[in-house]
Amino acid sequence: MANPSANTERHASLALQTDSPPHTPPFEQPVRDFLEYCRLECGFAQATITAYGADLYDLQNWMIDHNVRSWPSLSLERIAEHIQWLHKSQKLIDSSVARHVATIRVFTRFLTVRGYVENDPAEKIVQPKVWRRLPNVLSQEQVEALLNAPDRSDPLGLRDVALLELLYASGLRASEIANLKERDIHWDMGAARVLGKGNKERVVPIGDAAMRALGEYINNARPRLLENRKHQRHVFLSRTGQPITRIVVWQIIKRQAKTAGLSDVHPHTLRHSFATHLLVGGADLRVVQELLGHSDIKTTELYTHIDRSRLKDVLTRFHPRA
Repeated sequence: MANPSANTERHASLALQTDSPPHTPPFEQPVRDFLEYCRLECGFAQATITAYGADLYDLQNWMIDHNVRSWPSLSLERIAEHIQWLHKSQKLIDSSVARHVATIRVFTRFLTVRGYVENDPAEKIVQPKVWRRLPNVLSQEQVEALLNAPDRSDPLGLRDVALLELLYASGLRASEIANLKERDIHWDMGAARVLGKGNKERVVPIGDAAMRALGEYINNARPRLLENRKHQRHVFLSRTGQPITRIVVWQIIKRQAKTAGLSDVHPHTLRHSFATHLLVGGADLRVVQELLGHSDIKTTELYTHIDRSRLKDVLTRFHPRA
């Protein structure tokens, strides 16, 4: 299978030679239209669009190898064969296969609505039920160790402290942190305005500790990173004064987690910890949903699905009197 991190949107829209009958749209044009629709009309994140493109690139290659030369020729039976191929030949795990199926279902629905095909071949495909692993959550002691890991005498260390504090205080995604601009921080309210998935805007409250760390970074460290880039509006900058990316956010967290002696920590670990600590402390599920920017409360409910065998562990880790 093509790796989504290696296959970009370009892969999904490669010009492919086909034996399509007259008046049948070329193989690649519907994919380009679909990805453009996802970007412009749906406002999906680039990572989502890239994953869609990679999945459809795999499907296109499989179709060519199996002499399925046009989208109208893609039948329910052929889709089922492709899914079996992903399972057996490509050895994909269930969650990866489920993602491919979801991509195919969305894409074929698009093909039908736009008139590329008469009937949706994936309409009767059932989305596989995937067992969802419980999120990895840090204890409060581990969070403290992570927050204390950066070197506060260094501008980049102060940046990392502010970034980690903000991630844990707000539950923001890595991309949301990377895209945060100075104008998005409302100091008087103790909050930040965030543009999340699907270009949905929300206002997230920020605790005092994170606001103090942000203030120290912006006042004392950020000017030293700016150098000659005085008009840079992004909050979090690299050593050269450029805005950091979500990949850099990931790298910062991995590096500081290693310093703190922690393993298997990534941006979503702090997001998971933020949500879990709130719920364990008695926060309402709907409030946590709003803070996380989840469009569906079922996504937030994942944090409440704690196996009974872990209840004692959770109680011991999070309850102050346990």
